[in-house]
Amino acid sequence: MKNGVKMLDIATKLGVSVVTVSNALAGRDGVSEKMRRKICETAEKMGYKPSNTKSEKRRIAIPKIGKNVGILTSERFVGARGTFYWELTASISNQLSQLNICTVYECVTADSEKNAILPNMVTDNKVDGIIVIGQVHRSYIECLSKLTCPLMFVDFYDNRYNIDSVISDSFNGGYMLTDHLVAKGHRKIGFFGTLNATSSINDRYLGYVKCIMENELEFRKEWIIGDRNERGILFDKINFPEEMPTAFVCNCDETAFRVISALKSKGVRVPEDISVVGYDNYTVSSICIPTITTVEVDLSRMAEVSVGIMAKKLADPGYSEGRRIISGKLIEKESVLDINGSYSEERSDAV
Repeated sequence: MKNGVKMLDIATKLGVSVVTVSNALAGRDGVSEKMRRKICETAEKMGYKPSNTKSEKRRIAIPKIGKNVGILTSERFVGARGTFYWELTASISNQLSQLNICTVYECVTADSEKNAILPNMVTDNKVDGIIVIGQVHRSYIECLSKLTCPLMFVDFYDNRYNIDSVISDSFNGGYMLTDHLVAKGHRKIGFFGTLNATSSINDRYLGYVKCIMENELEFRKEWIIGDRNERGILFDKINFPEEMPTAFVCNCDETAFRVISALKSKGVRVPEDISVVGYDNYTVSSICIPTITTVEVDLSRMAEVSVGIMAKKLADPGYSEGRRIISGKLIEKESVLDINGSYSEERSDAV
């Protein structure tokens, strides 16, 4: 706008939220007549001129300068080489800073998570809202759910609690990976991931199961293999079943990388003997030999949506978005072998 007066300026002057100002100026419900008149009079005195541009619509929800948002991540997701969550955290932090919102980062230790000890940023009243990135234990969610400040989850959710969340489309991603293997001729497909460890693993597993069912393939319990302990720490050693499938769907690229390394140590070639797929399209999928076919998570979009929701919640503490699901896409690399025709050849040889 030419005169530079924004809804944020009006909201700051009157000590109300930008949403309240927007509703008042637009004639929407949710604002008392007395407050509506006060807002309209102030807007006129300040020389505010409404804009219909999309960019202005995006700006009206920006909270007041000086807000702080805490970002929490469990220590099990913080690795020496860096993790998927480091990049996601950095993207969210950068986008928050563009809205003049400062971020305070804190790692939740295993003891704090187990004993439901609130982070220092909360007990010291340093933040106005909290974004939790990566799964935390349900007992810790129970503790966080009692906070009065805006709260949201990124890359996980818990159906027991009505807390806003932004997640990747893990169910369809798991289905997509499994269906890709089926299209390449695989009929014996296993899954790597500890069930109930995270909501993402469960959803990817359920997508895998749906694809197995729809294609009427053999489901074997021994082909469902855990990759981490009850604390979420990845196992050092991977135990394979005596009879192996021709392919494995892994719940993340890190696990796929470890599975491929373990197979190589046993003299099993990937993908010549066994195909392996991962999830995330994170760094390890590209440095692995062979490179790992995976589902790419749109980190930038996840961060953008997460920041947008938190901005709205800071402007209006009563705002609720629900669950937002961000679609991913299949990235074909070198870890899958097309074995179409091999089963018919085996049957011909048998005859």
